Amino acid sequence: MPIPFATATASAVPITFVTKSSWETIRAGLAPAARQFAEANGFAGKPGACLTLPGADGAIAQVLFGLEEADARSRDPFRPGSLPGLLPAGTYRFANAPHDPRLAALAFALGSYRFGRYRKTDAPAAKLMPPDGVDIAAISRIAEAAQLARDLVNTPSNDMGPEELAQAAAGVASRHGASFTCISGEELEQGFPLIHAVGMASTRAPRLIDLSWGDASHPRVTLVGKGVCFDTGGLDLKPSAGMLNMKKDMGGAANVLALAQMVMDAKLKLRLRVLIPAVENAVAGNAFRPLDIFRSRKGLTVEIGNTDAEGRLILADALAYADEEKPELLIDMGTLTGAARVALGPDLPPFYTEDEALASDVARCAREENDPVWRMPLWAPYDGWLDAKVADITNAPSGTFAGSITCALFLQRFVEHAKSWLHFDIFAWTPQAKPGRPEGGECQAARAMFRLLGERYG
Repeated sequence: MPIPFATATASAVPITFVTKSSWETIRAGLAPAARQFAEANGFAGKPGACLTLPGADGAIAQVLFGLEEADARSRDPFRPGSLPGLLPAGTYRFANAPHDPRLAALAFALGSYRFGRYRKTDAPAAKLMPPDGVDIAAISRIAEAAQLARDLVNTPSNDMGPEELAQAAAGVASRHGASFTCISGEELEQGFPLIHAVGMASTRAPRLIDLSWGDASHPRVTLVGKGVCFDTGGLDLKPSAGMLNMKKDMGGAANVLALAQMVMDAKLKLRLRVLIPAVENAVAGNAFRPLDIFRSRKGLTVEIGNTDAEGRLILADALAYADEEKPELLIDMGTLTGAARVALGPDLPPFYTEDEALASDVARCAREENDPVWRMPLWAPYDGWLDAKVADITNAPSGTFAGSITCALFLQRFVEHAKSWLHFDIFAWTPQAKPGRPEGGECQAARAMFRLLGERYG
């Protein structure tokens, strides 16, 4: 869907941002009729409150919109992202500065998103005149990539299997002049046995998607995304409630593709590689079983403690493959553990790294982009929980403790040569709509990582 920015026009309706403390001053500056109208409607600058003030001709003359105080602990920089769903069709401009004009404009774009592939949707018709000093091309780049991630996650699995995910990646590669290859089906059995094992029970062949872009002399940055296009849990079958939203289990793949699109569109000075193991974890007579053992690409033998811990298996082979190139930075994203949601909820993905400077930069970029993440420890004493009785490692330790940490420790076993490694355990979904974040598929951690990569390789 188009990005909702308009060219400058004198007829743009002004949006005045109001806090409870600034309301009396703004109220006093209104024309008597507008002041009376605001008072009659009980407007007092409450965060999220929106009031359109009519002019003498009956048209909208001004919009009042409430924000939190600048020093409020719960201040949401994306609060203006509610405006597209509240305003009538027309072109608007910021009459005064919100707390962060750039994030407010980005939130306006992100809040305009609607998923309309399967039914007609009333997409917001409100457009925003770019605020002064804001790089609207950069904001549009981010918003378009977020739309890509949301569209991929929102698409149901009957239309978003491994082949369709590969086609989407090929489209991104073609748009930006990147190379694209794809290994599929039985070809995976020798070089990528864990990817093959997880995907072999489905009638839709597994794939390893491989995209490369940029000058080979530039620093190597590799992105790896979990692409489980639907997860039944395998023979350790999920209950129906647990399976209901598993179309989003390829959210890691969607988000690394969004990040890759941002990077290529901005022409950052890096050598980018994207690896996506794309599978469907299905149930059939040839499905992999609990206590089966497979030799991974890295050579470690992996005992299957649970077939529903499949995401880390496919990422393991892809990470080992990426690690062989010794990239300067290796980033993986996946919708991996319910433990991460229990610990931090749906809006705050944990990340893991042993690079202290990188961790500090990630945290700062996440704050600056309003793309929250939270560092969790690669707690070495738990590494022994991964020991298997008859193999090198198990994919699912017994017990229910520290599930996100043990998943990260499992993946760490497959990274040896990369200068720095960064792992995200994302949710890729907004369960309840928030400003700038409609309910459904979500772009998580990609905006923060784009800022970090832009600072390092811009």
